[in-house]
Parts: sequence; C-alpha cells; structure tokens
Amino acid sequence: MTSIKRRAVVLAATAGAFLTVIGSATSASAVDLRYYSVAPGVRLNVRSGPGTSYNLVRVLPEGAKVPIFCQTPGTTVTGTYGTTNIWDNINNGEFVSDAYV
Repeated sequence: MTSIKRRAVVLAATAGAFLTVIGSATSASAVDLRYYSVAPGVRLNVRSGPGTSYNLVRVLPEGAKVPIFCQTPGTTVTGTYGTTNIWDNINNGEFVSDAYV
C-alpha cells in the first residue's frame, strides 16, 4: 500500500470513529432530557418568544413539568421564584419565564 493510500485509510477510519462518537453523544442527550416542575398552583403562559410582548401560544396546567433546551434573556418578570429576565425554551418556538420554573 502506498503512503498516500495508507493516509487515506487512516483518515477515513478516524473520521468514522469521530462520527460514531458524535452520533452516540447525540443519542445519549435525548435520553438524558430532564423535566422541571412549574411552580405549585401556577397555570403558566407559554409565549412564542422570550418576553411578555410575544404571542401567547398556550397555557400550561397546574402541576405541569417542562424540559429546558436552552435559556435566553428577555423581558424581566417577577414570579414565584423571584425576579429574572431569563426565559426557558421548552419547545420549538415556545418560551416560559424562569421565574416560575
């Protein structure tokens, strides 16, 4: 085998191993998804963006639990757990104030 072919084989094997690791990490993260309780007795507004000026998408019932995919700053809100400008992304295009989660 020439040195060029050997390098190509090593590169292909390395790339394959890297993609396998990345694929495994992606699969594992879906399994590790955590849900967080909404404050007791609260029916929580879900908005289309990180703020009170965004459209209301739906209202979560009392006792709801939500996943948090990421957080972003937005309108400041005072809720059960204090005052914050952090909004939790709970689904594609759905945000709730972290003051209630």
